[in-house]
Amino acid sequence: MNSWHRRDGGTIVTRMSREITLASETETRALGAKLARSLKPGDVVALYGGLGAGKTSLARGLVQALLGAETEVPSPTYTLVQVYETEPYLLWHFDLYRLETPDNVFELGWDETQDGVALIEWPDKAGAHLPASRLDIVLETDGNGRIARLEPHGEYWQSKLNDI
Repeated sequence: MNSWHRRDGGTIVTRMSREITLASETETRALGAKLARSLKPGDVVALYGGLGAGKTSLARGLVQALLGAETEVPSPTYTLVQVYETEPYLLWHFDLYRLETPDNVFELGWDETQDGVALIEWPDKAGAHLPASRLDIVLETDGNGRIARLEPHGEYWQSKLNDI
């Protein structure tokens, strides 16, 4: 666990983050599967990282953990959103890379996700519409694989960090 600090209205807020080394795509998908077991309706997970960093691999592991390994999980790069029916919620997998303006998220069903789980690739494209309470996962490639940095936003995600 690592801690990081930021100023919040004049006070210093300490947050814990977690860094995980992922040696292969299999390990990236396994992180997604582990995350899937802790998700509840209303949860938001934002996936950051450049092209090829592993965002879709992590998403694929998460969806297949919920629906079975045989489930096809295409990248929603061109459709912008893919919705999966799981028990007990809908899983909304957004890829906002091609989004023109933040307000376009509402054309994708963004405001219908409250009772489901939102998994968002390229979340910076959502601008101010990105919920304050969320788990950010920053994926970066290094010489031997990937590094995943889990950064909780809000007390809810801070308390859940150890379960992931």
